[in-house]
Amino acid sequence: MVDVTLLPALPEEELEERFIRASGPGGQNVNKVSTAVELRFNAAHSPSLPDDVRARLLKLAGRRATSEGVIVICAQRFRTQDRNRADARARLAELIARAHEKPLARVATRPTRAAKLRRLEAKRTQGERKRQRTRRTSIDE
Repeated sequence: MVDVTLLPALPEEELEERFIRASGPGGQNVNKVSTAVELRFNAAHSPSLPDDVRARLLKLAGRRATSEGVIVICAQRFRTQDRNRADARARLAELIARAHEKPLARVATRPTRAAKLRRLEAKRTQGERKRQRTRRTSIDE
């Protein structure tokens, strides 16, 4: 189970882990041991998520979500498989926690009278500045 604090936990069956060789520093160990973790979670078909959370999760995931709705998280920050595994699960839990937060509805506001007057005054001064830049030619020339 992935523990998502204050949220229903995800069953282990919904997660798929693959261990692959990590890139970067690590010496010979990098060439021998598969320490990087690729965690896959099928968010589109998960019965553990409500529909609104699922939609927000796929939107938040961005490039990490495939076209089929599978979220793929690659963790290779650490040198050990266990720490990378914990890191991938923590990142997934954090993503799901952010998806559970409902966004606040925007309250429509209108500009105040003073703000409208300031805007018009700024437009007037800018127009005057541009008018002063133009070269005046006399009719006699």
